[in-house]
Amino acid sequence: MKQRVKEFFLQYERANSSSDVLGISALYADTFMFGGPNGVQTVSKGDFLKVIPKRKAYFSSMGLSETQLKSVEANPIDSIYLLAKVAWKMKLQNSSGSRTLHTFATYILMRGSEDALSIVFQIDHQDLANVIKELQNTEQFIRGGATPGDSLMDA
Repeated sequence: MKQRVKEFFLQYERANSSSDVLGISALYADTFMFGGPNGVQTVSKGDFLKVIPKRKAYFSSMGLSETQLKSVEANPIDSIYLLAKVAWKMKLQNSSGSRTLHTFATYILMRGSEDALSIVFQIDHQDLANVIKELQNTEQFIRGGATPGDSLMDA
């Protein structure tokens, strides 16, 4: 099952990189929970379909150019649900070059018929927009002479 979960998130990566809205939405349950630093909300697949292109354009405008699966750790919760801890490697580009950003999310996946998986709960462990903004501010600060550290990024 661990290989199946890895393939699931590789499918997510491919759909995301090709801006395949239907491919991304097919990986989610009809209604799912989304949690992050600002709280938890219920999301319908219909609403999610409307938001995906806007989010993709927003993050692209901030310099996010690529997202790759870095690692997946999957463990069964019971016979239906799995817990997946996922690390993503993201590439940010701007006029001064590119940086790598590491983000982390936890997913609860539900097994359906024929072991089909779907995301029923996604918890992002950071607010991606805020992390990117902080990185952009940090780069301006670094150009001024200081070098603060950020555990989410690599030079």
